[in-house]
Amino acid sequence: MRPQDAQQGGPAAALPALETLKQRACESVELNAELLSALSRDIWSRPELAYEEHQAHDTMTRFFSSGELPGAAWAVQPRYKLSTAFRAEWGTAGPRAQGPRPLRVAFLCEYDALPGIGHACGHNLIAEVGAAAALGLKAALESLPQPAPAAVQITVLGTPAEEQGGGKIDLINAGAFDGLDVVFMAHPSQENAAYLPDVAEHDVTVKYYGKASHAAAYPWEGVNALDAAVLAYNNLSVLRQQMKPTWRVHGVIKNGGVKPNIIPSYTELEFYLRAPSMKDLSVLIEKVENCFKSAALATGCKVEIKGGENDYYNVLPNESLQKAYKENGKKLGIEFISEDCILNGLSGSTDFGNVTFVVPGLHPYFYIGSDALNHTEQYTEAAGSQNAQFYALRTAKALAMTALDVIFKPGLLEEVREDFRQVKLKEEGQINPVEPIKESGVGIGACASH
Repeated sequence: MRPQDAQQGGPAAALPALETLKQRACESVELNAELLSALSRDIWSRPELAYEEHQAHDTMTRFFSSGELPGAAWAVQPRYKLSTAFRAEWGTAGPRAQGPRPLRVAFLCEYDALPGIGHACGHNLIAEVGAAAALGLKAALESLPQPAPAAVQITVLGTPAEEQGGGKIDLINAGAFDGLDVVFMAHPSQENAAYLPDVAEHDVTVKYYGKASHAAAYPWEGVNALDAAVLAYNNLSVLRQQMKPTWRVHGVIKNGGVKPNIIPSYTELEFYLRAPSMKDLSVLIEKVENCFKSAALATGCKVEIKGGENDYYNVLPNESLQKAYKENGKKLGIEFISEDCILNGLSGSTDFGNVTFVVPGLHPYFYIGSDALNHTEQYTEAAGSQNAQFYALRTAKALAMTALDVIFKPGLLEEVREDFRQVKLKEEGQINPVEPIKESGVGIGACASH
């Protein structure tokens, strides 16, 4: 019997009403509120950067291995495919049980912080929400008559390095998302939205190589790498007039030379490029790289252009999941922003976008009781406050309730899958690969883009 058929007779006759299961999920979140708050606070108080989240990893794996959690134990895999990733699983049917393959539902937990300002993006709350939603769903399923009429496997994935590097992309490449049916995650914000248009993003590091010389005695003997960096920066400023309103280019000069009386022989810039789709992003990358290359040509420098290891894809919407989440959220008192605000606004970028290209996913945003903006010291304070707990746990309840809809509402899972197929077909046809690296000579640009 498929999980989504569970209300259509047979063993399902004893199945409690879906709303009763949702109530059980919410009760479980409340019962575990103190443990969940401590989990979040522990991660918040010891911020760690991408791929270095060892304490957060240990905190999360201890949590899911703890005997304090109600019900049957979770099967926990520490250091799962990455040194700071983990996987925790529980299911209504064992791996060798007879019958159809279980429906696999996953919740993602992030826990990396930002340099200098800690958890200014609230990833401690993302970890808490993912854990809370998983506990709520598990409790609801454990309340079913045994043997359970639905074969379901809950997976919790700890996904490091969202702020830098793209841990979810590493995990996709390692096969961590293989076989999953639906994936859930929620991100702190200033408002509640079932979906925001997170955009595609490409990191690029640009290095100019010139020739040092005494800047006063014989500057003509030098090749000025700082001139190349400044010219590249100005080239991009001029380009902005011809950029689409939805494109973003922002960066810094990380190395501008050593001393004023030495012609700089080396400079380095770092830029982020963003666009609503991978198709637009590939166009923007070409334009921006031409700005970098022309600066090298004009100054006689050599240039090296190196893309980041992982491009972040735009987050694909799933209207069926979004609709179900909004219906559940409204029952809990969540007030969502209007569709106009969603259509006319832009968000940041996340490696969850890459996840939505391999499995149907839901990535809502939630208010945490503060108007502070993400990536600020004020948001760090808000993410660690007791006030944020109500909003985080309410969001976890809505995620668990939506997962129950996917499992038990007839036809919803197929609608989710069809949305995924249609949106992915539309988007995937737009992705253009970026040119591989080429060696550069004087004035000729080299590109090592992902």
